[in-house]
Amino acid sequence: MNDDAQILIARLLTHQTLRRDDKMVKRALSDDQFRAEVDKRLLESGLKLLDNVYADHVTIALHRNVEPKIFGAKDIWQNNNFGLTRDGVALLVVLWAQIILPKRERQETHTTVIDDQTDMFDKDAPIPRAEDTSIGISYTALLSDFGDKLGKKTRMDMNLGVLSKLGFIERRGDVILEGPLLDLMMDTDVLKERIINGALTEVFKRAPIAAAPRKVAAIDAPEAEAANDATGEAPGDAAENNDAAGDAVDTPN
Repeated sequence: MNDDAQILIARLLTHQTLRRDDKMVKRALSDDQFRAEVDKRLLESGLKLLDNVYADHVTIALHRNVEPKIFGAKDIWQNNNFGLTRDGVALLVVLWAQIILPKRERQETHTTVIDDQTDMFDKDAPIPRAEDTSIGISYTALLSDFGDKLGKKTRMDMNLGVLSKLGFIERRGDVILEGPLLDLMMDTDVLKERIINGALTEVFKRAPIAAAPRKVAAIDAPEAEAANDATGEAPGDAAENNDAAGDAVDTPN
């Protein structure tokens, strides 16, 4: 028995997310034999390790092959196991589009929040960490732009509270920041074109809502159940994105 694999999985089940610079996580991402053991054990339980190079955390998610048996067990297919309503799912997609997509662009061009300039030798440099490139958005501006379509202030505040508790976002005064799960749960390849050229086209033609650098120390993930496919028809401008989100959102355990 590989005790290290057992411990890593147990820690992920307990904390839901771990930082990529964690010693055991770094081993799982660099040691093929250790990763194979972790993947084997997770697969036996219908799970998988979820990570991407643009996120500062890793998590575990339901394997796609078991999702029909989990979410199709009732008369109506569950669109998530967070208890998120359609406007909550739509808000999640909007936040992902406005926080993560610009961050990905900065990471791919090796531009940090501090210097906001690309290095002439950036092709040889590693991808900047999320905490060095992620910029928050203004709650006031978000409410002004999407409040009428996402349930107005009362509903938006409630959904933001849920998303914060689950680890998708963090709140700091008027600024909404990326949480540990926001860049892990969405499949950029599936959603990016639909969002930029679809329901949020007009949003991306405007200037960014806010510019607040995200400097966050390592934190434990919230003790929350995990998400599944963000399906369902969302209201307003975000409605078109939910069709793609159903195939693009992974479900952490």
